[in-house]
Amino acid sequence: MLTSKQRAYLRGLASTEDAIFQVGKNGINDNLITQTGDALKARELIKLTVLETAPVTPEEAAYALADACKAEVVTTIGSKLVLFKRNPQDPKIELPKAKKK
Repeated sequence: MLTSKQRAYLRGLASTEDAIFQVGKNGINDNLITQTGDALKARELIKLTVLETAPVTPEEAAYALADACKAEVVTTIGSKLVLFKRNPQDPKIELPKAKKK
């Protein structure tokens, strides 16, 4: 689970990124799930756009893709969504440490 501080850090990183995939009228299919999983493995942080013709809302798409790819939803803003998944073999993003309780 991401802390709010880690989420804010990832949102900041994602703000300068372009969306690399679009969820269109076909919705979330196996091909999109596979491509999203591959992109998460390579980049760890990805941004997607949900088109108006999509049968799902950005929130539904975010949680469905996160569930399918075992990733975390960082944020959904308007038609955009951001997902994060740490690559255990080759981590690229250093997250701020979670505070000890």
